[in-house]
Amino acid sequence: MADTDSDTGSDTGSDTEKDTETFVSWREFLASPYAASLALVCLAVWLHAADSLIVATMLPSIVAEIGGVALVGWSVSLYEIGSIVAGAASALLAMRFGLRTPMSMAAILFGLGCLLSAVSPTMPLLLTGRILQGLGGGGLVAMGFVAVGLIFPRRYMARAMAAVSTLWGVSAFAGPLVGGFFVEYATWRWGFAFFACQAFALALWIVLRGEAAVSRSTADATGFPVRRLSLLCLAVVLVAFGGVEVSIPRTVPSVVAGLVCLIAFLRLDERAGDTRLLPHRPFDPWRPAGAALLMILSMSVATIPVTAFGPLLVTAVHGVSALTAGYIVACSSIGWTVMAVLVSGLPERFDRLMIALGMTVVALSILGFLHAVPEGPVWLIALFAAMEGGGFGIAWTFVLRRTMGLAGADEAQRISGAIPTIQRLGYALGAAYVGIVANASGLLSIETAGDAAKVARWVFASCVPFAAIGLIAMSALVRDRSGNRGSGGSSS
Repeated sequence: MADTDSDTGSDTGSDTEKDTETFVSWREFLASPYAASLALVCLAVWLHAADSLIVATMLPSIVAEIGGVALVGWSVSLYEIGSIVAGAASALLAMRFGLRTPMSMAAILFGLGCLLSAVSPTMPLLLTGRILQGLGGGGLVAMGFVAVGLIFPRRYMARAMAAVSTLWGVSAFAGPLVGGFFVEYATWRWGFAFFACQAFALALWIVLRGEAAVSRSTADATGFPVRRLSLLCLAVVLVAFGGVEVSIPRTVPSVVAGLVCLIAFLRLDERAGDTRLLPHRPFDPWRPAGAALLMILSMSVATIPVTAFGPLLVTAVHGVSALTAGYIVACSSIGWTVMAVLVSGLPERFDRLMIALGMTVVALSILGFLHAVPEGPVWLIALFAAMEGGGFGIAWTFVLRRTMGLAGADEAQRISGAIPTIQRLGYALGAAYVGIVANASGLLSIETAGDAAKVARWVFASCVPFAAIGLIAMSALVRDRSGNRGSGGSSS
């Protein structure tokens, strides 16, 4: 990665502020000394983003060969658990050891998990590999965000985030195609081996580049936060357990216990000083980082129904094929990618406007789903899916830049690592929450399209309050601070 210590700190001075106000073209960005660093970050994100989609495509063949159909849900849940826990720890690891060592170790861990899955004769052993993949993949993507926040100058951050968003969109199509290719022409085991080779190549690339270490914490001698990570892991396990097979007696106590563990984790982490895993007061809307993370958490909860229940409900209500329903969901990824690429060159004075516009579009799309999923037509559902993804694409490329500009330099790495971690935490919590709502509204007793439409109304209506919370947090993030007129400069 680029050896530019001066770019890892806050951008101060009139020359730098002037630079951040200029339009950055893709030609300039890709021709800059940071292009190789961008490619490295994008490969890390690709491994994490495409893995779950590829595995979803290969799961029928996996179950047919090694059995374990009752444990299929855990192949996703355990990966997400590993991703969240590793993501929470990544910022602390980067502050202690720089980026090279933790990021290369995450790639190796991911590769070992893929190899273990490739040779697994039973589902429990494959699930062990999935945990390792989740730990490695979560660490890779979180440290990729840390790298964007610390290595790239602020004027290049939006373009770098747009490139990352593009990788997410590409994975929505390439992932299933790659998985289907190995199932059709080789074996699912080679699919895991293919990803293992990429992970080990990434680890070697990181080591050989030998980038300069970013700023490190002064608390290197303190113990690793095992208790807090264990609480976080237990919280996500309990939430995931409640969402795998939804029923009120099983899901409600499990989710409540998970939330209690999550609150305990947050309280312990707040008192941890220099070894904190998350920024100070991570969901306080009166602080820039807190407002950003609360917005991301709430909007992730509010939008997960499209992925978790969208295909099932659209198929049941409108009688479309599973492939058509899948492409409707993929419209979200398309919208995200297209809009992220289109707006990413805007200078910082537009950050507040783009964040507000994007999050408003996301909230409106949820209201659109509330009407379109139960009532139709199908093309309107696809349009709102594209709106939802497009809204995220408009805002996402500027959230990190504005938050980093407003927060203190001592929180930069924690904020960068927390953004993808909180997003996945929101998806995990949201999936369990929406599962409860769907079950209570009659999901398991659907017989007619009218029954499915009723469930759809309850599911999307239940997400409106979270969208409202997200908009309130967004308004706190974009409000003018200390007369900076939205330039994203540090607050006083």
